[in-house]
Amino acid sequence: MKVEIWSDVVCPWCHIGKRRFEAALDRFPHRDAVEVEWKSFELDPGAPSAAAGDPVSPTEYAERLARKYGTSVLGAQQMTDHMTQQAAAEGLDFRFDRAVRANTFDAHQVIHLAGERGVQDAVKERLLTAYFSEGEAVGDRETLVRLAAGAGLDADEVRAALDDQRYAGAVRADEAEAQALGISGVPFFVVDRRYGVNGAQPADALLQVLERAWAERTPLIPVITGGEVCGPDGCSI
Repeated sequence: MKVEIWSDVVCPWCHIGKRRFEAALDRFPHRDAVEVEWKSFELDPGAPSAAAGDPVSPTEYAERLARKYGTSVLGAQQMTDHMTQQAAAEGLDFRFDRAVRANTFDAHQVIHLAGERGVQDAVKERLLTAYFSEGEAVGDRETLVRLAAGAGLDADEVRAALDDQRYAGAVRADEAEAQALGISGVPFFVVDRRYGVNGAQPADALLQVLERAWAERTPLIPVITGGEVCGPDGCSI
């Protein structure tokens, strides 16, 4: 069974949703038969990236959020406080006071490369943690190279892939697919191309979707056998 997840590495609910999905998957009896693929979605395609080492104001994230949603800085701070509490309940340490502005197009290319090398989840997790907990500049190329190398990729290959924009087309294809599917917010989970789940739903809800999708794809299990039947080669006698 395949689960495709559209998300962004600067989306707080995407990190929370990832933890909740992992909790659901841990309880799913057939988890070893589930393939997970991370898909690209940019929350702010036009966002500029800050360089590694640029100073960050403790209220900068709230100020950006306030401008984006047309609310007060205090209102935006209340939003981040709520997300921080929700993250803590999932074992995550969100530090919005450290968050560095980033364009995530290159990060998504790195995640595509990681998918081809079999370490996609590890790289996705590393970038989310780097952004939300460590104040890393995930829009800075050399920072991306370092983080990706620490999660299992070859640094020279990451650098070369970013230099020639090797996965730019793959990122754009993911985004076009999201638009075709009507996905306007993330995280968004697509289970076996049958069910769509919008948002960071509780683990119980995600588990129910996994179980339902599995039940609908599993062949019927015969509980009584040995009766007379007919088949392509004839009938039993």
